[in-house]
Amino acid sequence: MTLRQAVPGRLLLACAAALLAATFLNACAAPGSGLQREAATQLQARVLEVTQASSQNDPAAALKALEGLEADLSAAQAKGQVSEERRRSITTVATAVRADLTEAIAAQAAAAKAAEDARVAAAQAAQDPSPAPASQAAPAPAPAQGSAAGNGADGGKNNGDKGKGKN
Repeated sequence: MTLRQAVPGRLLLACAAALLAATFLNACAAPGSGLQREAATQLQARVLEVTQASSQNDPAAALKALEGLEADLSAAQAKGQVSEERRRSITTVATAVRADLTEAIAAQAAAAKAAEDARVAAAQAAQDPSPAPASQAAPAPAPAQGSAAGNGADGGKNNGDKGKGKN
């Protein structure tokens, strides 16, 4: 992967994680947010895992942490610690982050495949015998003598009626 490809990927992951963290933390800070303190603390720890994995350009680990966040969110809602409105809000942001992480994983896989293809092609090129230089490949055909194009011994002469059956 080139630096040019890595920078947008890292930027994308960092932005996605920052969006999740900012939205989640903002929602937790508001009184009457539909999120009890114990659940907020647990979910904030999961958001931090997603953010750290993203900042380390590890979208697979960030995706795994996001799955943990979603599982904890469902469990907290089942216990009555998260309102339906708050769950929907967090789920909406998590879905957007999931899409970004999935895209980043696909981009990393494509870059890895391209690098492997290039490595295989280079290895094959190194094993193939080198083609002979053009001077050794095949002798050049000798120029035709006396052709109508003016090549050969008769090239500068006007042949007049020669070749038309008149002598």
